Amino acid sequence: MRLGADHVRVRVPATSANLGPGFDAFGIALGLYDELEVRALGSPGVKVEVTGEGAGQVPDDEQHLVVSSLRAALDLVGASQAGLHLVCHNRIPHGRGLGSSAGAVVAGIVAARGLIAEPGALSDDVAIDLAAQIEGHPDNAAPAVLGGATLAWRDDRFRAIGLAVHDDLALLAIVPPNHLSTKAARGVLPATVPHTDAAFQAGRAALLVEALGRRPDLLLTATQDRLHQEYRRAVMPGSLALVDVLRAQGVAAVVSGAGPTVLVLARRTGTGTTDADDAVSAAFGGAMGGWQILPLPVDRTGATVQRVV
Repeated sequence: MRLGADHVRVRVPATSANLGPGFDAFGIALGLYDELEVRALGSPGVKVEVTGEGAGQVPDDEQHLVVSSLRAALDLVGASQAGLHLVCHNRIPHGRGLGSSAGAVVAGIVAARGLIAEPGALSDDVAIDLAAQIEGHPDNAAPAVLGGATLAWRDDRFRAIGLAVHDDLALLAIVPPNHLSTKAARGVLPATVPHTDAAFQAGRAALLVEALGRRPDLLLTATQDRLHQEYRRAVMPGSLALVDVLRAQGVAAVVSGAGPTVLVLARRTGTGTTDADDAVSAAFGGAMGGWQILPLPVDRTGATVQRVV
């Protein structure tokens, strides 16, 4: 397959996975974006420029996740490789459980979609499968591709579907100052869990579908979890303490993905306000200690690519 363009712009949203009980399956796209431009060059080699999150820390060569994912996507469809000039403007925090790695992988695949002559060869289904193969889990890749809330699984390949999201749903990402590696967060999880916890989790995950789409009043109950959050208390005590405080006040708060960001699933009560605002303010008492509160809309579009003429 030949290339059909040599310059594209890509935008990819942050994502939050698990949403409480939906371990490795549920995810939602957030209105916070990395933006990048990719140029295919006539000469070999790679040039990567990064501003914002990760600047001076992420690789600036073929090891950059966007570059390696773009090349994997080109290989998948049999397109020719080219030299690349990549300019990234990153806003998604790194190492905070907001899908920055999955976002980079999806951005590379979607950039390849924009560059090839037949974009349909890298459809959403293909993009989700490839991104999950590269990144390891579909729960962040799926909402990054599709937007909105998603449910992902694996049979012969990684798959996902979109879920309904109620118009009243409002999200708050409460981001701590400290990083946490996904490896550390996953390393504390047990190999098996009690049958009663598994049964509890299945019921709550099913309820979460209803709560997201039609009954946001059920979000507190629907986001109860027994599979992963409590086990992670030792590696993110501050995040879990905040989750405890907010949930005690009736706020549906969960660890975002592998953490340590806390995601609040709230309901709008007026222009720019939610039913969780007072509880969140009280939890910090005016002393943020480096934490950031980011009110974020649900991104309903997913990753986009535009050819630049």
